[in-house]
Formats: sequence, structure tokens, C-alpha cells
Amino acid sequence: MEYFGRYGGLNEGVSSPYRLSDVQNRFMVIGCNALASISDRDGTGYEGYGAAACRNQSDLVDGSCSGIGCSQTTIPKRMYFYATTFFSTVNNSRIWKFNRCSYAVLMETTSFRFSTKYITTNKFNGTNDGRVPVVLDWAMRDIKSCDVAKQNKTGTYACLSSNSKCVNSSNDQGYMCNCINGYEGNPYLPGGCKGLTMGLFGLMVIIMISVFWGQMTTQKRKLNKVKQEYFREHGGLLLFDRMRSEKGLAFNVFSEAELRHATDNFDISRILGKGGHGTVYKGIIKSSMPVAVKRCGIVDERQKKEFGKEMLILSQINHKNVVKLLGCCLEVEVPILVYEFVRNGTLFELIHGRNQALQISFSTLLRIAHEAAEGLSFLHSYASPPIIHGDVKTSNILLDDNYMAKVSDFGASILAPSDKEQFVTMVQGTCGYLDPEYMQTCQLTDKSDVYSFGVILLEILTGQLPLKLEGTEKPRSLSLIFLSAMRENNLEDVLVSQVKGQASMELLRGLADLARKCLEMCGDNRPSMKDVADELNRLRKLSLHPWVQLDMEMDEENLPGGESTTGYEIELSGYPMDKSENHPINPGSSYYAR
Repeated sequence: MEYFGRYGGLNEGVSSPYRLSDVQNRFMVIGCNALASISDRDGTGYEGYGAAACRNQSDLVDGSCSGIGCSQTTIPKRMYFYATTFFSTVNNSRIWKFNRCSYAVLMETTSFRFSTKYITTNKFNGTNDGRVPVVLDWAMRDIKSCDVAKQNKTGTYACLSSNSKCVNSSNDQGYMCNCINGYEGNPYLPGGCKGLTMGLFGLMVIIMISVFWGQMTTQKRKLNKVKQEYFREHGGLLLFDRMRSEKGLAFNVFSEAELRHATDNFDISRILGKGGHGTVYKGIIKSSMPVAVKRCGIVDERQKKEFGKEMLILSQINHKNVVKLLGCCLEVEVPILVYEFVRNGTLFELIHGRNQALQISFSTLLRIAHEAAEGLSFLHSYASPPIIHGDVKTSNILLDDNYMAKVSDFGASILAPSDKEQFVTMVQGTCGYLDPEYMQTCQLTDKSDVYSFGVILLEILTGQLPLKLEGTEKPRSLSLIFLSAMRENNLEDVLVSQVKGQASMELLRGLADLARKCLEMCGDNRPSMKDVADELNRLRKLSLHPWVQLDMEMDEENLPGGESTTGYEIELSGYPMDKSENHPINPGSSYYAR
């Protein structure tokens, strides 16, 4: 194997009083395809290796030195010399197209923090003119230990002060001298260790406090500088400018300290839920106002650049069936979002989980589906620019105090792309809900949300999970099971008994047909979310007033030529109304009796 390298160490060799600290130093290797060794061929015979590799810039993480772009290796004791060698045959031209530079160095661990700029801009070599700190352990090396030194008859024992003590070296043979407790000075001189008076002690306390506060002030300034950089990077300046120009904009920019206080420092007892796009905590702001605080997962460079702009757009979304975005925090590496708090769980829990025992009526489930469709339709058709949700599922449909649906979790949302370069290229969403066309093209569109919503309709109809994992059989997709039943005219076989007992087959076939259209393989053949919402509204009327259809059929028989009417409107009167949904109360629903 070919290699090239250089040597480093101490000119005095083994007789030197210095040793390379095995505790405070590490052998660092930086690069995208780097293999380097560190050895002490003339000393202990030690040889160690460090390897660093990466595929692309998105693999790199600031502060992480565990093999991707950066690795670190410990060294043994007793080293006074080292050689560094690179193995050149590890490199190849494909990796060089991304980054051909590699670095290896033995340095103080606490002085090093990996930065992705070392790889992306090759700036490591420019740090401190290419010089880095290393820690050396010093000791009297000519005698092995304190015991031997004290017995030495030649008078070379170095601890000459009467108030000194001998300490064995922890790195190779040798010893050092220290003043005993309560004394300070030079233990290597006769009378060098002097007693501390209270005045000196007080002075030292003052000095230590001053140093401490000085360090705290410096660290605070550094932290503020980092926060300001994050704020600028996430588009905070643009956000502030717009907030000043539009004084009526109901949006808040929170500090990290405010949100830590609101969530008890993001205590685990405050967690409302976790997902692929982050963790949501319950918080309390303005003394009594509950909110949902979402710490997002990693965002890519495009999202960072557009974050402030997208916050402005999302902050202006005001629809009763969309969770309201109240504000954000931009002074952290990954932004934090603050939403209105919706307290009654999710549609997933209503169908499959902890709230399943409530046995909500089918008409209420149909209403919730209609409201969710209205919220998504608003995002697709009336937001400017249009917003694609990207992760539509029952667990992202929240329910308020009146069990009204609110579409939530815009962690995967994107603004509708204006050109092909802006299409999403990383798979996102949830298995069982993913649009198969998106899986093939990586192009997220409004029809991707329509497909996912079709799966939600299947959950309501069948009471089944989107992906069946129980038993020894291979996982089966609910959408494939449903479409197969529709082709074989076996719809009743997949319907949940509760649904069949509460709705007519005419209504259920209408809902199943709508779900089938949403699940078309080709996105162009699927209806828009507005069409879905309109059809659900029509089916709700049929669900609430099934006799209307019969009256219409009787009227059609009396029309000339048997022609049917269109645009038939229903006016309701004389019925008690549910204040949360503007339709007659269903006395059989446990929801209304809660």
C-alpha cells in the first residue's frame, strides 16, 4: 500500500521531561476518504489508525466526529514522538470530485470542534495558520518514582521545600513536586512553598470570581453571536421587516429562553407526541395560554433559506379546520414552531387508539373527514402560494373540544413548486399513506395529499390500519386490499361492522367510490381536494337526511321524460341543531352525551 507522511514529537527523545498527554490529546483525521496512521516506532512501538469518509455534504454534522467526515483516536501513555502517515491508495477520483483534501493531527481534544466548513470549504488548514495546540505532561524523568527519588543518595531529590510533597507521574516514569494544602509557591526551591494568609486567600477568591465572570461574559457573547447567526440564517431579518411593515400580523418571534420556560426546559412529561419531523411539547405562555411547541428535526439548506418566508405565509393561514401557527423561534440551529393547542387527541386515536372506546357515530366520523378535506382544500386552493401538506394521515388530524377537525403538522409541508428544480428529492411522509406516483417521480404535488386522504377514508370505512402487520403474513397495504375488494364487488367484506350498522349501503358505496378515485395510480385521474370536500358534503347530507333521496326519486318519476333535477338544495327547519356542526343531533352518538 502506498503511503506518505510526516514526523512530529520532541527533539530530546526519551530523555525529554515531556510526554504527549494521553488524556487531553486525540489523533484527529478529517476528510471524505481519508485513512491515516499515528505511530511511535522509536518509542513504545504503538501504531493506531483513523478513518473518515462521507458521501455528500448532507451527511456532515457540525460538532460530530464519529467517522463521517471526521474521526478521533486515543493514544497510549509514554509517547514522546509520533509519525503521521496517509495511505494514498484509499483515495479515488470519484470522491475527489467532492473533496480531495485530508488532514491528520495530534491535538488537544477540548480545543477541537468539527465544522462542516473544514470539508466543504477546505478551511481547516487555514485555522491558526495551520497550527493547533497539543498538551504535554512534564515530570522529572531521570528517576522512576517518588520512593526511588527519596532514597537517592546523590542528593538529586527535586522537592526541596519543606512544605512540598512528591507526586508520581501518571504518564511514564518520573515524579513531580507540589506544595501541600495551605501553601503555594515553588516546591523545587528551599522554602519555596509559603503559607497562605487570609488576605492572599481573599485575593485569590476575588481573582477566581473575576475570571469566572469574565469567562461567563465571553461565553454569553459567543452564544449571542451564534444565536444571531442562526436567526439571520433562518430568515429572521426578513420576518421582522414584514412584521414591522404589517403591524396587524398576528405572529410572535419567541426567544429560546421563553420556550424553555414555557415547557419546563422541554421536560419529557410535557411531550404530546413524537414523529419523523420532530417532537411536540405542551407549553404555557402568557401565564395561562396553552400552546403546542414543536422542536423540528433536521432541515436541509433549502428549508433554512426559505424558512422565514414560509413562516410569513403559514402565519397568515386562518381557517377553522387548520391548526393556527402562532409563532416560531429562529435563534436555534433547528427552528422551533409554536401552534395553537388542540386538546382532544387525533382522528387516529378515535379510530384505532385510546379514544376508540368512545364509539363515535359514523355521521360524526364523516363530518370530521369533511372538515379535514375542507382544511386541505383551503391550503391547496386558497393559500397564496398554494401549500402542499406532504404528510396527510389520521394522526395529523387533531380534534378540538367540540371534536372539530384541524389539519396539523406542517413539518413536511412545502410551498407548491414553481419549477422542476424545486421538486422534493427526499422521500418523506408515512408508510401506508405514501402516493405511489411520488415514490416513482419524487415530485410532491397536491394530488399526493389527495392519495393520502383516500387512505384516511379507508380507515373510517374499515377500521383497519393503513399497513397491516399482525400475524405471520407479510405486511399488506390497506389500499391494495380495498381496491381488490372493489374490483371483486366484495365491498361489504372489508367494511367494519359499526359502519355497516349505522349507514346505508348506498352511502357507503358512495364513500368507497370516492376513496377509490382518490387512490388512482395516476395523479391526474384523482379529484382535487375541493372536489373531495364537495362530495363529502353531499354524502353528509345523504347521511343526515336519507329520506331526501327517496323524495327526489319520487319527484323524478313525475318529470316529463323522467329527467332528474340538479343542484337540489335542502332547507332544514324544526330540528335541534348541534352547535359544533350545524346539523341535527344524532341521539345515538356517544360523542353528544359526553
